Amino acid sequence: MSTGKAPHGLVPTRSSAAPAAGSGSPEVIHKALRSRHVTMITLGGIIGASLFVGSGNVIRMVGPAAVVSYLLGGLLVFLAMRMLGEMAASRPAVGSFMEYARVSLGDWAGYFVGWLYWYFWVGVIAFEAVVGGSLLAGWFPAIPVWLSSVLLLLIFTGTNLISVRSFGEVEFWLASVKVAVIVAFLAVGTLFAFGLWPGADFSIPNLWQHGGFAPQGGWAVISGVAVVIFSYFGTEIAVMAAAESEDPAKGIRQATVAVVWRILIFFVGSILLIVTIVPWNELPDPDQQAPFAHVFDRFGVPGAEMIMSIVIFTAVCSVLNSGLYSAARMFSALAVEGLAPRIVARKSKNGVPVVAVLVSTLGGYAAVFVNFLAPESGIFDFIMNSAGLVALFVYVFVALTQMKLRSQMGPEERANLQLKMWLHPWLGIFVMLAVAGIVVVMLVSDDASRTQVWTSLVAVAVLAVFWPLVHRNLRRRRTAEASAPATTPTA
Repeated sequence: MSTGKAPHGLVPTRSSAAPAAGSGSPEVIHKALRSRHVTMITLGGIIGASLFVGSGNVIRMVGPAAVVSYLLGGLLVFLAMRMLGEMAASRPAVGSFMEYARVSLGDWAGYFVGWLYWYFWVGVIAFEAVVGGSLLAGWFPAIPVWLSSVLLLLIFTGTNLISVRSFGEVEFWLASVKVAVIVAFLAVGTLFAFGLWPGADFSIPNLWQHGGFAPQGGWAVISGVAVVIFSYFGTEIAVMAAAESEDPAKGIRQATVAVVWRILIFFVGSILLIVTIVPWNELPDPDQQAPFAHVFDRFGVPGAEMIMSIVIFTAVCSVLNSGLYSAARMFSALAVEGLAPRIVARKSKNGVPVVAVLVSTLGGYAAVFVNFLAPESGIFDFIMNSAGLVALFVYVFVALTQMKLRSQMGPEERANLQLKMWLHPWLGIFVMLAVAGIVVVMLVSDDASRTQVWTSLVAVAVLAVFWPLVHRNLRRRRTAEASAPATTPTA
């Protein structure tokens, strides 16, 4: 099997003159995103309903020690991002970890991780469209939920089809809203926790009162990590977007470095304030009131529920926008390498992979209609569950790839790395062991987590069935390209 490995473990830099493997045509990366776009995507790209709403379930399950669950999950993501950053800073690629896995481990690795990642984001597109449609229908009851969902899909399909810059601009403003709300929440919440806000009392003791810091025990803290880890997934979008920026290497370095304090401040800081301000066992069911809305109520902010509904809708739109971007870029990158139909790699003059955007959106439409036309069929739930372990698969492949590429480098190549993973290879091994531990926790925790594990393995099995066919077509294409006569450019 052709692996496409580079000498000395280096990922080859593809220029506009170098044809993509399996495509027979050059891959040109349009550097349309500015530094501010990449910065804001890095800051707010993954902040969604999982933080604004889902954090309430984690706190109710773990107690104040949910802070530790978010901290441990964030550590794992940060290490994975550092490894990805080491590779991406040396060779920016729109397909990022898929491309590095293909080069270092072989075509099979790129095939599995790329298709699973695309499948994950198609599911996210459908889910966010359903959630966003439900919010819109709540504000405008005359519009059916399914129609609201379709309208959202159409809007963001158009945004992504116009140009890479239009995606970046929309994401910049959507992410800005989320970041501004969290910054305000952190500022006011800190004053409130120390009793410095009008009508507030010193509430720090809430961290150890009401049953202690970890009232549900240590196992609940570990189980919480298995839940929160998926809240962080999407961080790698910043690395993919940086590859289409004006200064890819700089953007990737900034994105990789920024992720650590973003996790500490935005995620861990927000959770710490919530469990400090509100006794963990008094937090309402998130289905009734989101934890952020509940805390804003305590601040005395008028219309807190409506404000948070708008913020959550903004977050849903942001994830829908960035999810479509990620799915399309990964699908196009697969096609460039011959791991998906050639037509998917076709781009517009503005550098937009038009076919990839449309096909990814069609997957979202299909899932949305299944959800509304056949809600009892279980198909929509299967799609959501079967992509559940993709985040963990990606982290494992990132670790394996970085370890393989680094081990093949010479001393000079390692010294010239612009961004370097620490304690090679031990932290990479730690990431893989941590992922294995999370899977074990999911298998023994509850039925929902076990369902995610087994349905995700079904998705992997389906891909394995098609791999021999893809591999055979890939070899034929490369043989044909190798035997094709070289063309001499005319003057």
